[in-house]
Amino acid sequence: MGLRDILTGRHQVQGPAPDRLFAISTAYVCLQTEHEIEPTGKAAIVFQPLATSEFEATIREMEEVVRATGGESGTQVSTQDDSYGYRWMVVENPSGQPSVEDLAVAINAVSDSITGAGHGERLLCAVFAFTAKGGAGEGAPKPIYFIYNYKRGFWYPFVPAPGSEQRSTERELQLKAQMVKELPIEPEIERWFPLWGIPI
Repeated sequence: MGLRDILTGRHQVQGPAPDRLFAISTAYVCLQTEHEIEPTGKAAIVFQPLATSEFEATIREMEEVVRATGGESGTQVSTQDDSYGYRWMVVENPSGQPSVEDLAVAINAVSDSITGAGHGERLLCAVFAFTAKGGAGEGAPKPIYFIYNYKRGFWYPFVPAPGSEQRSTERELQLKAQMVKELPIEPEIERWFPLWGIPI
């Protein structure tokens, strides 16, 4: 059973804790300074779209708000649907100018709007993208994602590994140990569900 199954009502979970989303706004400093993990300047919020004019109007309005508020900083927003029927709203800082704080504000604005319209149960997660420097002989930087589960109110690391739908559990557990004092980490490791095909 995957992340989407768990988060769409098949299991009893606690309500969202949106204030915990902003923990990433300070935690990334620890990632940078102590662990050489850099933000990419990209984040996304994932939700299940609803085929109603009211819901689509809410999403269009939020896209416009994010574009308007991000205009001075050059933050861009785009949307795309994945093969599982979920919609990704991707927020991206200007190239070379990553701002985790700006990304968190934008993502929170979207989630607040969806929740305020009465559709909070359709929120799946938020995803913030980072890269870790490769060691000697390891080649290009490796992607690392921190995923925020809205219904659980916890974060967890997700580290894809080479190969088809592979992950580095060892690296994820290492990140948990490094960041448990900085982020509210999901304590039940079996709930660290992979999210394949991340478009950021």
